[in-house]
Amino acid sequence: MIEARGIVVTRKERPILGGVDFRAGAGKVTAILGANGAGKSTLLRVLCGDLKPDEGEIKIARRSLADWRPAELARVRAVVPQSSALNFPFTVLEVVLQGRAPHFDGREGGADESAAIHALEIVDLTRHAGRDYTTLSGGERQRVHLARAIAQIGLEGEGRCLLLDEPTSSLDLRHQHDVLRIVRRFAESGGAAVIVLHDLNLCARYADKVFLLHYGRVLGSGDAGAVMTPDWLSIAYGIGVRRDEVKGLSVYSV
Repeated sequence: MIEARGIVVTRKERPILGGVDFRAGAGKVTAILGANGAGKSTLLRVLCGDLKPDEGEIKIARRSLADWRPAELARVRAVVPQSSALNFPFTVLEVVLQGRAPHFDGREGGADESAAIHALEIVDLTRHAGRDYTTLSGGERQRVHLARAIAQIGLEGEGRCLLLDEPTSSLDLRHQHDVLRIVRRFAESGGAAVIVLHDLNLCARYADKVFLLHYGRVLGSGDAGAVMTPDWLSIAYGIGVRRDEVKGLSVYSV
């Protein structure tokens, strides 16, 4: 579903990404791991088209990203940022309705509002539909933007891509798992989910594939269990990492 080849991004003569190849297949949750400054968010911005690389090509569904019309792409690809600069006093429902923009011409209709309300139900924010978005906590705002993405492309993921940048960073324990279960549900229905994560234990539990970045290059890629080895993680994070098995689950610690 999503493929990138030879991605190079340089800023002020400093390489941020150096010839990165990336692939995220349909039906899989693909996680991007790495220490701060490894290039995770930069790679995600390149994949979703927010940042043009100095070199390389990105394809979605075997079509070059440059060949997609914006409205057409928005109907099959949604992005959930780590944070948002939205500071207008929209209601929560109005923010989620923005995800329906690629589907209506001029003004939303009843079907769009129904889709937005259903998305709020999925992320457990129905009770806040009429609330001023700017009064929400950071975690609640993250869930609003996940709901916006769901309203945009739906959870029946076949032929669709969902890209998320650290969507659990401000969430409590329950909602971390709730959000990642939603991401898994999207992938299991045929979608390609790409997610930047910091928490190794959440990654081990929910990701199928892992791309491990180290100073802008791919240190390892493939099945999560094969990539998330103590040796590679210790190199990537610059600290000794150990892996234990607890009730059939990999548990990481330092």
